[in-house]
Amino acid sequence: MEENQIAQLLIELWDDVQNPAIFWQVGVLALCLLIAGFISRQVKAALLRRQGADPAYVRGVGEEGLRRVIFPLSALLLVALARVTLDKWHHVNLLKLAVPLLMAMAVIRLTVHALKRAFPRAGWLASFERLFAFVAWVVVALHIVGVLPAVIDGLEQISFQVGKANVNLWVLLQGLLTVMLTVLVALWLAGVVEARLMHTDGLDANLKLVFARLSKALLIVLAVSIGLPLVGIDLTALSVFGGALGVGLGLGMQKIAANYVSGFILLLDRSIRMGNLISVGSERGVVSQITTRYTVLKGMSGVESIVPNETLVGAVVQNETFTDPKVRIALPVQVSYATDLEKAMAILVEAAGKQARVMADPAPAAFVEAFADSGINLQLGFWINDPTEGTLGVRSAINLEIWRRFKQEGIEIPFPQREVRVLNPAPVAPIEAMGGTVSVQPQ
Repeated sequence: MEENQIAQLLIELWDDVQNPAIFWQVGVLALCLLIAGFISRQVKAALLRRQGADPAYVRGVGEEGLRRVIFPLSALLLVALARVTLDKWHHVNLLKLAVPLLMAMAVIRLTVHALKRAFPRAGWLASFERLFAFVAWVVVALHIVGVLPAVIDGLEQISFQVGKANVNLWVLLQGLLTVMLTVLVALWLAGVVEARLMHTDGLDANLKLVFARLSKALLIVLAVSIGLPLVGIDLTALSVFGGALGVGLGLGMQKIAANYVSGFILLLDRSIRMGNLISVGSERGVVSQITTRYTVLKGMSGVESIVPNETLVGAVVQNETFTDPKVRIALPVQVSYATDLEKAMAILVEAAGKQARVMADPAPAAFVEAFADSGINLQLGFWINDPTEGTLGVRSAINLEIWRRFKQEGIEIPFPQREVRVLNPAPVAPIEAMGGTVSVQPQ
């Protein structure tokens, strides 16, 4: 019946094309699209003004989705109203054909928007967007020309046995589409929950990540639990598979499971947070990302290290900004034995005090550390409260100032010296040469 209606619609539309009255439908459709474009621009401008008026304003998930679908939805509403109004005086076959096209555009944009919210860093999303749009438009085209029922009948003829059940390709595609839609809705809801959590004041950043990931996992499980029964798959049949998966996780995926558990432990106990400067093994850097499997450390050179969460839980981690961001830096300096130590130590303190990053409280201090072979070892100790900015710059600036002041005051920075003495020189050895005697004296 539906196929006959579509065929009749196409025939009537062809008749309308040959009639000058088609210009009424074209004009009305163009007017609806222009009004929809105007409404879309006004809504987007209002959202931009709202964002510009409040610098702390954060665009929500619903507003972003509205920006993408306001045009097809408003056009769909206007075309539907125009079709009902003009149906009393003119044929509206072109407007009837525009309705499924605008609906398909809205569905495609909403689906892609949900995927972008669920997978914000996915590189494959651009290719998938084009593929999904192509498939969706092909289905709409097949539906319009009336070929879709024949394609469905062909897919139903391709059947195969799965255990005791007889499954055809159409049922399989329906099940796959149903599960994908339910999971997609779950991912979209998870994105909404995560956006709300991330902008909640008074909640620790680690707890925000924990709640966001737990809600995402629970929503996906709920979506699969709803989607599979809709297809006709009994969830009790998956109990054996679930047990086998558990055994596989316990035996073959111990490291991966341990990393995931360790990730939740790190997020819950808050021993390592975003922005902490930590050292683990030979790696040192600022925590820029904490996932359920690994943690990313961004070193001072810009190189990012991916550290498994299990390592952070089982190894000794030096967190330089755990409770207090202040760190002490020790700068060794050596002077000769003829130096006025009080004067040299005062120069060290003055050189550190001239740097803006050096804290005044605790104040810089100089110490006599040891009497070495080539000179006297002094140590300059000072504190900074921004270790995440690195220490090489402040070390270099202080060393350069110390070198200038020592040069002005005539203070010598010694270098290693070695004195070699020859004890018990060898006796004079006569050498006969040209009939004479030549003696070699030790120098």
